[in-house]
Amino acid sequence: MIKRLLDRVSEAIAAPDATATSSENREAALRMAAAVLMIDVARADHVFEESEFDRVLQLVEAHFELTPDQAAELVNMASERAEDLTSLHDFTQLLHRHLDEAEKARIIGLLWQIAYADGRLDKYEDSLVRKISDLLHVSRGRVMRLKHDAEQAAG
Repeated sequence: MIKRLLDRVSEAIAAPDATATSSENREAALRMAAAVLMIDVARADHVFEESEFDRVLQLVEAHFELTPDQAAELVNMASERAEDLTSLHDFTQLLHRHLDEAEKARIIGLLWQIAYADGRLDKYEDSLVRKISDLLHVSRGRVMRLKHDAEQAAG
């Protein structure tokens, strides 16, 4: 199921025409990839608390400029996709190919915020965010600054 989704997403992004539909499909695919990674980080410690779910919803809504209903729909679909997730590679490669350095760093910043959403950083969450940052080719220094910022914001 994930393979078919990724194939459709890749086809939509690779399509040669620059129509509005193609652009919308590309944006939807990038939002989905980022949301799946966000859900995966929230679940990395094997506990998906309400505070983490609420934080994912807030961040998705704000980052992607969605309505509350659109954010909830995206998070629910991403949660379903994350259930069957066996590899981060396809999602991170999609983001790596289509985002610039600043956008990739913003995604990593969101992931750190989710990791700290429950007030503590679990070793599995830490490891997963670092792994994703490596796959997105975000520099270690920037990753550590983003982590520090998220930790400070979490209080």
